[in-house]
Formats: sequence, structure tokens, C-alpha cells
Amino acid sequence: MKKSINALTKVLVTVTMFTTSFTAFSEGNEVATLRDSTAIETQKTPDAIPNVANTDIKQKRNYPMQPPLIPHKVRNYQVDLKVNKCMSCHSRNRTDESQAPMVSVTHYMDRDGNFLAEVSPRRYFCSQCHVPQRDAEPLVENTFVDMNTLMKEKQASKAEKH
Repeated sequence: MKKSINALTKVLVTVTMFTTSFTAFSEGNEVATLRDSTAIETQKTPDAIPNVANTDIKQKRNYPMQPPLIPHKVRNYQVDLKVNKCMSCHSRNRTDESQAPMVSVTHYMDRDGNFLAEVSPRRYFCSQCHVPQRDAEPLVENTFVDMNTLMKEKQASKAEKH
């Protein structure tokens, strides 16, 4: 009986502490969030999901080895153990008809570097790495600077010093 009373007391103390800190946090609203000015206990109406950028124009990569973005809609594309819809345009033997870029030769290699006749099973599920781009404004400010820009700035500052 004593053990269950002690356990119940611990639970009540924990709940009381959580409720107190939750109230203080929500009243102070000290942390910047994506909720704008919506109170923490209020369900914010979600924004509409932006459309996929469906331009079929190759997008610039921001860093070395970045997987290319998908420049078209892929909704309802079947990619499972039996079918990979992406390969109907991007496989080696279909690119002449589709005019789509062929998947990288690295997708036809196993983990030991041996070339395969078909896409490697570890590279088969395209959306593990490749994603469509949404036509949306960024949620937060992005201050990313790519490597080429950094190198140009460094060379320019060296030239100014000499």
C-alpha cells in the first residue's frame, strides 16, 4: 500500500511541475516558433500545401554530391519491389525516347564497385535521396552560401590585399 501511495505522489508532483512550467512557458512566449502569434493551446489553421514545381528544368545543386532535385510531379508514381516508374524514363535504354537524364552510373554499381545490368537494389527507391521541389517561400531565412561563392570571395579578398 505504501509503495502505491509513494508512486501516486511522485506522479502528482511530476504532473504539477509540468503544468506549472507549461503555463509559465506559454504565457511568456519566449521561444520563436513557426506558429506566429497563435497561442500554444490553440490549434493553428494549417497553410495550404504548396504545389510541386513542375517545370522539368534542371535545378542547380547547392553542394557537391547533392542528389538532383526532381523537377516534375511524382504523385502516384509506383515505386515498389515490382515496379519503378522513374526508370520508365530515366533508365539507360529509355533516355533516347524520353529525353530525360539517365541515372548516374553509380546507381548501377553494387557496394563493392562491380557494375550491374540493372539498378542496384540499394539505389532502387529513388525518393530516398531525390525529392521534388515545392513552389513555396522558405519558412526561415536561409543564409547558405555555396562553395564556389565562398572561393570567389576568398580570392577577391586576397587580390585586394596584394
